Amino acid sequence: MRPSATSNRRVLVVGCGGIGGVVAATLSEHASTLTTLTTLGAGLEVVALTTNPAIASAVQQQGFHLRGSDGARTVPGTIVTSLPDDTAPFDWILLATQPPQVEEAARSVQGLLGPDGAMVCFQNGLCESRIERLFPEGEGRDRVVGAVIAWGASMPEPGVYERTSAGGFTIGRMDGADDPRLSQLDAILEPIGPVTVSRNLAGARWSKLAINCAISTLGTLGGARLGALMTHRFVRRLALEIMTEVVAVARAERVRLEKVSGTIDLEWIALTPDERRARGSAGLVAKHSMLLAVGARYRRMRSSMLAAIERGRTPAVDFLNGEVVSRGRAHGIPPPINAEAQRLVHALAHGEVEPGMALLHDLSRRVADLPDR
Repeated sequence: MRPSATSNRRVLVVGCGGIGGVVAATLSEHASTLTTLTTLGAGLEVVALTTNPAIASAVQQQGFHLRGSDGARTVPGTIVTSLPDDTAPFDWILLATQPPQVEEAARSVQGLLGPDGAMVCFQNGLCESRIERLFPEGEGRDRVVGAVIAWGASMPEPGVYERTSAGGFTIGRMDGADDPRLSQLDAILEPIGPVTVSRNLAGARWSKLAINCAISTLGTLGGARLGALMTHRFVRRLALEIMTEVVAVARAERVRLEKVSGTIDLEWIALTPDERRARGSAGLVAKHSMLLAVGARYRRMRSSMLAAIERGRTPAVDFLNGEVVSRGRAHGIPPPINAEAQRLVHALAHGEVEPGMALLHDLSRRVADLPDR
């Protein structure tokens, strides 16, 4: 992206659920601050785009209402449900929809991306490759970057946003290439949380995928917040089993895993063959203790997949556990626990089962019946 000392950076936030709403509100709040102007050499013009008329109406009438540990406040901002064809191009398009909607959302705004601009995938999973394919062959890698989010947020009601955990971003390109635009994205996102620019975004993505396949999916099936779920030993064991399968597939993909939030080492947390057979060991105690600490730190986190199901939307499980299942089978590494978890989430979405501890106990019994467990 060519630098400019005079023109503002135009940013489009697509999707105004929990994450998108906090991003749009915080960027709007800091759009003209001295820090941003000094770092970027320009101000920001922030536009939020949502397909939900209730969200648009609430924000247009009352602004973005933010709740969090730093108190409650209302932030005025620009939000629309559609953009005219003659809209000026955007330097950055931040894709903050749920994974099942991201490709359609990207297509709908692709023509609004400036000639040197880039789309940013905020989704969990491995969505960058899907968005890259929307561009002409050979162009996608230069037009798509990723942002792994290490914090949580929810939208209790339209236009009201609650940040449920602290954290920042890891940004980069999936091919690991240097990109001078990343320093600009760093400056834009910094008011939301600390930003790390990585040459190994694929490793960060896969590590976060392992966490989400366990935490988000088990949170969906259990219907409870993370803190309550992680107090149960059998739930922690399920999480370890799920993450172990993801790590095995990542290794087959030749991915070098990164620590999550600088502390959670997926290579270490993956169960060894002896640990999968053992009833207890020092290693298992340490790994369960790690999950207890994660549950305590993010105790208020609630699965966005469960919220999507409650709103009648398609859950993102095919982009999480389903991604692991399909890639694992391609490598001849079937991940049966992820496959069963994926099946149960779809059954939940179709109203065939109810979320709760009984559903997690059912999954746990099925895991116990697998060979070598």
